[in-house]
Amino acid sequence: MLSHQTGLNLWLVSSVIDLCPARLRWPGNENFGAHRMSENLERAVVWRSHLFDGTEHCGLWRTAQGWELRGAVVGVQKDQPMLAYYEVYCDSDWLTRRVQIYGTIGKEAKILALTVEDRGVWRCSGQDLSDLNGCDDVDLAVTPATNTLPIKRLNLQIGQSAAVVAAWIRFPELIVQPLSQRYTRIDGNTYRYESDTGFSAEIGVDDLGLVTTYSGGWERIAAL
Repeated sequence: MLSHQTGLNLWLVSSVIDLCPARLRWPGNENFGAHRMSENLERAVVWRSHLFDGTEHCGLWRTAQGWELRGAVVGVQKDQPMLAYYEVYCDSDWLTRRVQIYGTIGKEAKILALTVEDRGVWRCSGQDLSDLNGCDDVDLAVTPATNTLPIKRLNLQIGQSAAVVAAWIRFPELIVQPLSQRYTRIDGNTYRYESDTGFSAEIGVDDLGLVTTYSGGWERIAAL
């Protein structure tokens, strides 16, 4: 999602750079993107970004445990080549359970891995992230994919509105912090997104809750 810094406590990715690569699914690890027999691809989409010169491929997968978003973003940021891979795992109620993201900009590469317990406790490399306790969703600033999580989880009726607090991950820093947000369903396929920074945008989605248009942010250019 498109948002701005709120000034709340930050957690730096430097605390997780020493994560064992074998535990992550990222380029160079043979498990990254590995498909299991119990997974079904529900939809694949390609977005064009208006925030930076780039495109993204994202797949929504149905798994035995719930749902998974997998994506790859390629573009130019701060006049440097950038690349991001992400995997977001949710339970059947669309609550975030695990997040993995690998990002590079220029020659710098970073990795971040988060896990979420049933009671809403977020952890990074075994460390409790107390500022994130109670966050239901992850919000990756580099992609519109994670808008799907609160849209599906809340299941708002037309005219309804709900406030959420997301664990917002900025790119390329891979800094994570809580961010208060609000979703309002305008019609069958349109939502209004607002954050406590004062930013707002109109978001169009398809029947699976995947973004088709995001004012000022992204537009879908292909889908399967």
